[in-house]
Amino acid sequence: MRTVRATVNRVLLGLVGLLLFGTGGLVLLGGLDLPARWHLDLPAGWPWTGPDDVLLTARQRTRFTDRGWWWPVVIAVLAVLLLLLLWWLLAQFRRRRLGAVLVDTGDGADAVVRGRALEAVLAAETVAVDGVDRAAVALTGRRTAPQVRALVVLAPHADPGTVVRRLSDGAVAHARTSAGLDRLPAEVRLRALRHRAERVS
Repeated sequence: MRTVRATVNRVLLGLVGLLLFGTGGLVLLGGLDLPARWHLDLPAGWPWTGPDDVLLTARQRTRFTDRGWWWPVVIAVLAVLLLLLLWWLLAQFRRRRLGAVLVDTGDGADAVVRGRALEAVLAAETVAVDGVDRAAVALTGRRTAPQVRALVVLAPHADPGTVVRRLSDGAVAHARTSAGLDRLPAEVRLRALRHRAERVS
């Protein structure tokens, strides 16, 4: 589901960017006083065909200015649009890593475990698995329903199936038990360690 949302978000951003870029380019070309041989045939009804053209006529600009609600509505709409665009922009840089995990202690009180600490333990246990050269672990999701995302770099002699099985039965299972979770979904991406070819004589 998260992958689908990310894809839709990227597609929408791309379409909005193309629309704004295309519109701005046409407005710029329409407003430039280009020689006849470089003249661009703009779409029929295009309002900007010369450097003296404007977006709104004087009549359109002053149509509602004698009404008290006009400028407050214009300012409010533009402010909301600006806030939405800023929110969308900041959402692209928002941290998606989980800061803490809520642990059920069994006595009615909950404890909180720092996400970075649990990530460090998971990464250490992962690297300790035979065949793993390096590992990077991140926690995502909610405090009560964390998820593990791991990038594992395999040594040349490693068997991917064995490594994944040991991770599931070892590091992930230990983290799930210690945090008192019913389930701890994990997404593991495997990469092979690049190494120079060895000469065989």
